[in-house]
Amino acid sequence: MKIGFIGLGNVGGKLSGSLLRNGADLVVHDLDAALVAGFVERGAVAGGSPAAMMAACDAVITCLPSPAASAAVMQEMLPEVGPGKIWMEMSTTDADEVKRLGGEVIARGGAAVDCPVSGGCHRADTGNISIYAGCDRATFERILPLLTIMGRRVLHTGDLGSASVLKVMTNYLATANLLTLCEALTVMKAAGLDLATTYEAIKISSGTSFVHETESQLILSGSRDVNFTMDLVQKDIGLFQKLADAHDVPLEISPLVIDIMSDGQKRYGERAQSDQIIQRLEEATGLDIRAPGFPTELIDDEPEERGAEVVLRR
Repeated sequence: MKIGFIGLGNVGGKLSGSLLRNGADLVVHDLDAALVAGFVERGAVAGGSPAAMMAACDAVITCLPSPAASAAVMQEMLPEVGPGKIWMEMSTTDADEVKRLGGEVIARGGAAVDCPVSGGCHRADTGNISIYAGCDRATFERILPLLTIMGRRVLHTGDLGSASVLKVMTNYLATANLLTLCEALTVMKAAGLDLATTYEAIKISSGTSFVHETESQLILSGSRDVNFTMDLVQKDIGLFQKLADAHDVPLEISPLVIDIMSDGQKRYGERAQSDQIIQRLEEATGLDIRAPGFPTELIDDEPEERGAEVVLRR
């Protein structure tokens, strides 16, 4: 199967790197020519344009920063869509938009999948990230071999669009968790607790989480560079709020999360790293929420191995 990959940024570059590292027949495209050149040096083929890639490839994957970017690329590719072609949307996007675009693909005889990822850039880099896939079962079985190269755990979530709904939910939870961890670390520091001890206390407790075991380390080391920017956070939590509004769910915490992240953007820049949000509390208290011995970047120490489908409990 010839695979096209459009979007070689923080996440896309790592996912496509897993495909290339594992021998996939890979064609790539990005607005940054230097990123494309780097992949060509490693054995990929430059795609030229989205339309040319859809014409030449069996499956084209998009991993782009916004629904608008995906829509623009799809408009270029649609004339080349036909029976047997597959569009795989790995961006975190709006479920209604992916269903609209996917519907156009399906109307031309192709297949469409929304398959966003979760687990952090460091796991995307090793093929150990988790992947959700929304599509019919027959299409899922066609693409499962590709997904198990890029991800360790692959969950078939149901129809097209279902994966995107679940993805914005998980990113909302991760953001809320980040903000509560910032408050917890700051209060412990103010109360005179050692922050390295605090980190371990959380890690072995019922209050631990994936976000704590990753992002708290970057906060405490002072690097505050999780490779995920505030504008992307705002997109995701905004999509979650939009979903709640569409279903008349009166959320209370979500609007506060959006307000806090909006204030962080005003203070530190639209594309500041998301874990820089700790600086709001440092500035408010005069405290330094750092401790020695923590890493400045995240490295996945889980050995790379072929992934597998997550089997649901029935």
